[in-house]
Amino acid sequence: MGTFQQQTGGFLCNCKLNDKVIDNFDRVSFRILMIPLFIMVLFCLYFVFFNTEDSFVEGYINMQKQLFIYLNSHLSKFPHSQYNITQLGDVLIFFPLISVFILYAPKMWEALRVSSLFSLIVVGGLKKILAGLGTARILELDSFVIVGKKLTGATSLPSGHSSSVFLVITIVLFAFMSRKKINRVIWILFMTLLGLFIALSRVAVGAHYPQDVLIGSALGFSLTVIGIKLSTKINCVRRKQFYPISILILMIWTSVIVQKIVDTNLTIFYIAMIGLTLSLFLISKFYLQKTLQTRPSFFKRRVLSFR
Repeated sequence: MGTFQQQTGGFLCNCKLNDKVIDNFDRVSFRILMIPLFIMVLFCLYFVFFNTEDSFVEGYINMQKQLFIYLNSHLSKFPHSQYNITQLGDVLIFFPLISVFILYAPKMWEALRVSSLFSLIVVGGLKKILAGLGTARILELDSFVIVGKKLTGATSLPSGHSSSVFLVITIVLFAFMSRKKINRVIWILFMTLLGLFIALSRVAVGAHYPQDVLIGSALGFSLTVIGIKLSTKINCVRRKQFYPISILILMIWTSVIVQKIVDTNLTIFYIAMIGLTLSLFLISKFYLQKTLQTRPSFFKRRVLSFR
């Protein structure tokens, strides 16, 4: 396999990191989907055998009500931290933290785009089908802690935030997977625990039940694996227009984060802003340098015309 720069005509980043990501993505197998499939089958079996209620909604809530209240009461003891952490379930906040890889590993962003589309369709569709499970709509408000804005919507299963978290976690997990077995085991454990730590913040703030988070996380992982496999068949970053479009998107994205800072002054928003600003600077600098190298005579004539 040639370097990514050779494949793209010399315009894009000549980066061994991207070659490594491509190689790691090629090694991803659909067999890994047996893990989330097993989790979802266990959930279905548990619900079938232990549900004593007549309706799905009542059975689903009662079978985990005590666990939800227990976890919520303990995890919400650090409300400010949990409220910041749970924002990472918003792709507008989590994606900027890895936005620099647009430059150094654009294949990651190809996989992110494909996986995000799948997640939007599947998770959004399931939320509409399984509407009616919202925590604030069903449980008594004085029975659990709500951190931040009270969510009164009917959509709870699956957790969209948890799905988004594991979308990013799974991309990073496979992109930087080590070849050494011991390092691979440590990396998988670390990234899985990190993902669950962030996803469980949805229980801490009183927005989701534990099984919402579990199913959302499993779906996020599964859809991302599918997205990674599909992304290995396409290559949208060959075009030179990739970088100016990315710069425009990052500029718009930055304005959105600024508005979030104005509306809700959270630390995590400033961190996301730093990530976006750094990425915007590096990508703009790289694009300008490459443009000057590939079209020096054009810019020379433009400079002379102003004299």
